[in-house]
Amino acid sequence: MASPDPPESPARNFVEYVVKSVATNPETVEVTQTVDDLGVLITLKVNKEDMGKIIGKNGQTAKALRVLLRMMGAKNNARYNLKIIEPDGREV
Repeated sequence: MASPDPPESPARNFVEYVVKSVATNPETVEVTQTVDDLGVLITLKVNKEDMGKIIGKNGQTAKALRVLLRMMGAKNNARYNLKIIEPDGREV
């Protein structure tokens, strides 16, 4: 059963800060977080125009974000996962 985590989570704030810094339309960036027995799931929604910047060439930007989240999780004894939702509702 998932329950919302406080919005001041360091991992959530980190993802929001980085994505808003890269995005052309930072006002449309939505970052939510849920916690369950598998860890913390951070869900990211961005404008259709910003999708390429967030995913990066061959997915390198998204991979880098996930690696940094894993490192934050190791430091905080938590497991962080990043799910990127495409504007049409599909997951990346």
